[in-house]
Amino acid sequence: MRSTSSKNRTLRAAKPAAALLAAALTLALAGCGGSDNKGGGGGGSESSSGLKLPKLDGQTLEVAAVWTGAEQANFMKVMDEFKKRTGAKINFVPTGNNTSTFLGTKIQGGKPPDVAFLPQVGVLHQFADKGWLKPLGADAKAQLTKNFSKGWVDLGAWKGTQYGVYAKAANKSLVWYNTAAFDAAGIKDTPKTWKDFLTTAQTLSDAGSPAVSIGGADGWTLTDWFENVYLSQAGPDKYDQLAAHKIKWTDPSVKQALTTLAQLWGKNDLIAGGTKGALNTEFPKSVTQTFSGSTPAGMVFEGDFVAANINGDTKAKLGTDAKVFPFPAVGSQAPVVSGGDVAVALKSGTGAQALLTFLASTDAAEIWAAQGGILSPNKAMDMSKYKDAITKQIARQLLAAGDNFRFDMSDQAPAAFGGTAGTGEWKDLQDFLRNPKDVAGAQQKLEADAAKAYGAS
Repeated sequence: MRSTSSKNRTLRAAKPAAALLAAALTLALAGCGGSDNKGGGGGGSESSSGLKLPKLDGQTLEVAAVWTGAEQANFMKVMDEFKKRTGAKINFVPTGNNTSTFLGTKIQGGKPPDVAFLPQVGVLHQFADKGWLKPLGADAKAQLTKNFSKGWVDLGAWKGTQYGVYAKAANKSLVWYNTAAFDAAGIKDTPKTWKDFLTTAQTLSDAGSPAVSIGGADGWTLTDWFENVYLSQAGPDKYDQLAAHKIKWTDPSVKQALTTLAQLWGKNDLIAGGTKGALNTEFPKSVTQTFSGSTPAGMVFEGDFVAANINGDTKAKLGTDAKVFPFPAVGSQAPVVSGGDVAVALKSGTGAQALLTFLASTDAAEIWAAQGGILSPNKAMDMSKYKDAITKQIARQLLAAGDNFRFDMSDQAPAAFGGTAGTGEWKDLQDFLRNPKDVAGAQQKLEADAAKAYGAS
């Protein structure tokens, strides 16, 4: 989950991006204030980078985001620095997976947080249309223009107004693996194609290891599985059409992708805990059960943010016990799917704008990157600040790809379809994981839910 309009959907998944990902991973494995909308102001602190922030002594800013555990702890290191420079206190509020519902309730109740991180671009569009978002002030926009490529800037804008800062990005086309499990099974090479991936999974299973850990209790992980298979197999043009609901979920290309997923999801012996276990496994557990316990799983698919869970929740060492390879090519090219969290202001005032200015700066990006388990789209930051070689190389790939990537499809959809637990795509794919033989039934449910959500947006 962790979105663009048709107007901004200029991002392209191309062969160079996939090649850059493979090359990068190869290298890695080898080694409440006033009423104005302007940020800045006098009396603040100035860093060595020249970033100046206002004094906010006595103010408490509420920040809402989906993160918990290690991800939340890492973000609070960034907030500690903001507090040190401005004097503001930060109250962090976890939103849960239903971010749009949580925030909508707070806003309608007259108690919105000052700043929120939205994991779906579709939610940014909906909130902006409702008049719930405050435009970025001049200082924040200056940092954004200086430090981010046009593609990432455009993702935070809607109908000509800049609302957000993509301070946290994700490469969601990665498979992490337990090197001890691979060694015990005699696996020397990581899989490059889907066929090879299934063979590797079977080899792990035959050797006594649960092959693939799936966090199916969190429906967003299943959307990421689908998107990578669909992008690689159907291609970028079809991907854009389905993301905009210009083709239906009953399209033959969706049938093909679901049928491909069923080659894994339909084999209990290849899934840690079987289908039932996967549906009861939340994302953090899907990582820990791959790199800890008496019988760890061999592989877990998810984005670069897996590193934060490995670092924070297991004893495995990145680059030694835990390594990574690109999501295998299902079609002619390996997929490159990205995601991200966009910071937006839900309240007017100096405090919220100052925080957005800080989040758009290299200072914040470097502090966050040093914690591990995060990618920043900030092109001006010092790449040496990344905590480990693997994350550094994945980050370089993301920046080198420029605007040549595809943004998470479910994050582009209305929240009722692509971003709400227990409904829409999340639930439909959970139901499909439960019964992967019913491809046609899954397509019909997906199309019915998509038509309802897009029609209401």
